[in-house]
Order: sequence, then C-alpha cells, then structure tokens
Amino acid sequence: MKIGIIGCGNIVGQYIQHSAQFTDIIQISAVADMDTAKAQEAAEKLGNPALAIPVADLLAHSEIELVINLTPPKAHFIVAESVLKAGKHVYNEKPLAITREEAQGLMALAEAKGLRIGCAPDTFLGTGIQTALSVINKGLIGEPVAAFAQMAGHGMESWHPNPEFFYQFGGGPMFDVGPYILTALIVLMGPVKRVTGSAKISFPERTITAAGRTGISFPVEVPTHITGVLDFAQGATATIITSFDMWPHNLPKVEIYGSLGTLSVPDPNQFGGEVKMWRKETGKWEDVPLLEARHETGRIIGVADMAQAIEENRPHRANSALAYHVLDIMHAIHEASSQGQHIELISSCDRPAPLTEEL
Repeated sequence: MKIGIIGCGNIVGQYIQHSAQFTDIIQISAVADMDTAKAQEAAEKLGNPALAIPVADLLAHSEIELVINLTPPKAHFIVAESVLKAGKHVYNEKPLAITREEAQGLMALAEAKGLRIGCAPDTFLGTGIQTALSVINKGLIGEPVAAFAQMAGHGMESWHPNPEFFYQFGGGPMFDVGPYILTALIVLMGPVKRVTGSAKISFPERTITAAGRTGISFPVEVPTHITGVLDFAQGATATIITSFDMWPHNLPKVEIYGSLGTLSVPDPNQFGGEVKMWRKETGKWEDVPLLEARHETGRIIGVADMAQAIEENRPHRANSALAYHVLDIMHAIHEASSQGQHIELISSCDRPAPLTEEL
C-alpha cells in the first residue's frame, strides 16, 4: 500500500527509519509539510528528494491510499478531516484529536465514507507489552485486581527548543504521555468504566533552559501534575500519575497486581524492555522471555498492521475506538478533578487482538 506523511517534525525520522522493516506491506510515496525544508529533509532520509511535495498534491495523489498525520495535536482534526475528505484512510499521531467532539466528527466522517482511522501509540505492538499480555492471558498471575502506572518527569523546557505547546490547551502531561499509559492498561486489562482524579498547575510559569532559547519564560495553561484512579469494566482498579513536575524518582513504570502474583511491565513508551513476574507459587521475581527473538521494531508498526488489515478485511489494532476511549478517559480525569466527583464513561472499546505468531 502506498502511503503519504503530512507533518515532518521531530517524530518523522522514527517512522521513516522503521518503515524499512515493512516494505512488503507499505511504501512511503510522498511527504509534505508547511515548512518545505522539513519535507525536503524527510524525503532525503527516504533517499528520494522528489518525494517532498505540497500538502494539496499529496491529498490529490491518486495512488496514495493512507496518510500518516504527524502534525502537532492542535492540527490533528483539521488535517485528518482533509485526508478523509480526499478519500484516504488516516493514521493520526496521538492523541486522536483535542476534543471529544472533534474525534467523534472524524469517526462519523470515516464511517460515512467507508474509510478507516488509526492512531498512535502503537508501542503496545512491541515485544514488551505483547509478552506481558501473553502472561496475563495465560493466567500466570491470576485475575488482575489492581495496577499502577506512571510517566513523570520535570517537563520539556530543559531539552525541547519550543516547549510552549506542551503547556497549552491540548498539551500537558496527560495528553502528551497519558496515551501510552492508558493504551497499555486497556490492552492488558480491558476498557475503563469510571474515573476520578486530581489535577493541578504546580508552577504557573516555566523558563526554557534548552540551548538556543535559554531564559525565555512563558505561562502554563494546563494542569501539569495529574493523578487518576481508574475503575475497569472487569472489576480491577488502577492508579496513574502523569507529571511535568517531578524530579527523578524510583517508581515502577507499570505494574499489574493479580490474584496469584505481580507483573512488571516495561515502559509503555518503548517497544521492548524487560518483563518480570513474581508468582505466589515460586515466591521470587523471574525474567519472562520475550515472545519474539527478532530485532526490535518501532513506530509505524501500527500503520503496517492497519494497511495489512485493510487488505485482509480484518480489524486493525491501533484503531479509532481504542484511541477515542483513551481520549475520553483523559478528559474525564481532568473533569473529575475540576468537578470533585467520579465520572462515568460512556465510551468503551474491545481489547486489541494479540499479535499472532506469523505477525
């Protein structure tokens, strides 16, 4: 399947790098960006400068069937909408959209036109999460009863040259890193039915320390430390932390607590990592062998699975129902904090199917 990419910022290099593993499934046939220099740089990474074309030309390209939308979050809706209106499938970087209403509009448009929407993160298709999923599905730690997950640091201003958008509407730690945590938990434990949480702005102003713009200060518009509590449909509960306000810590990335043991899950922002398990019958921590011995994959595996699923007429794994459920949860945690109550979720989704042996 011939695909195009709109948005050639920091993340595009990873998509290009790992596309080489899936040349029997997908072929990047064009790249575009409002900044033509960025598009040209991406095309050169692909080894063909002619692949850099204007956005309008990419949308009109008769052979491109699917477009990867790597624009900033605030542009996800408008770009994805234009892709769908052009009659092409779209795969968004996370989050699916900024608001529920935007996401619902995209999903309705795709359904009306017989098209598909995919969405990052696809890290759950890596060996780390897939191995952890296998442990749970085999019942090795019993029935999951609780979980803890966090992605917490001290913000982006120390390394990112333009960190302001991380602290504006549509940003913040929940919308930036929350999709990794929530997607992993849903894959491992199923959909969420109710949430509550606390969210705050710890520091109303941030100062850039990254080289090039050192000393520039800007206001913070969104909560930067969020603690959420999730009630899953199957009965388990989980505590999550997303923060731009924490210095180094010793908290686990993700742990699942079952009736017969504990599962240590690797960083949900990575595709690999160590999986460890403690079981009542052994009374000790053990390394769990990863499911696959191949070299580690990376971003674009979700696109490859989506393209193959379209050809095979089966559901793709990094799908819009999963992405919308994640978006709904993120908004609900913020709303629970501001309203001082639990929020019952209307959305739900199916757990994505595990990768089969041939995949």
